[in-house]
Amino acid sequence: MKLKLLRLTLHSDAPMRGDATKLRGFFATSFNEYALLHQHVTDRLIYRYPLIQYKMLGGSPLVLGINEGADVLKEIYDKFDEIRLGESSYSIMERGVTLKSEEFGCCDAIHSYRFSTPWLALSQENYPKYREASWDDRKDLLRRILVGNILSASKGLGYVATQHIRLEVGRMQDEICLLKGMKVTGIRGEFTASFAIPESMGLGKSVSRGFGAVTRLK
Repeated sequence: MKLKLLRLTLHSDAPMRGDATKLRGFFATSFNEYALLHQHVTDRLIYRYPLIQYKMLGGSPLVLGINEGADVLKEIYDKFDEIRLGESSYSIMERGVTLKSEEFGCCDAIHSYRFSTPWLALSQENYPKYREASWDDRKDLLRRILVGNILSASKGLGYVATQHIRLEVGRMQDEICLLKGMKVTGIRGEFTASFAIPESMGLGKSVSRGFGAVTRLK
């Protein structure tokens, strides 16, 4: 299927210090009337795949809008001249906007990807099993989780996978991350899949806060 994707990049005169959660907070408070920006309706969380995702990559914010999320970003991308991340404010010197239609879904080709931000694959239930497993068993567990994450994102986007997804994970490394002030285990590494995933889309938990962002390898 084709997805409509809008990528908004913001640049200041100095590297922006802050994480994707602070970036999400800025947009949520500045444009509270748009539920897709913060995933809440009258204090109730919207349980669906986030159509607007926030990333901090190399000191520069990237906001990704998918389908209806792209329409929201198109309305607001030029409605601010300053961005506040925590206690710091930054003047916007340059903003980049690209709007594209990109493929998402099963394909015959095998694509290679890496996680450019930590992937939150593990839950309280499967973390002990992961820690005690051999590397081969860990790979098998992560492969099954990642296929599940792809299918979950597909369901949220209205796509039904009609083919078996061939997926293999490469060497993965654990990384301690902060999520809502709590330390959690994230994972970085590479994988291959017979599935087209657009650049910077997130997989796994807390993708709206920048986790699990995927980069396609050439």
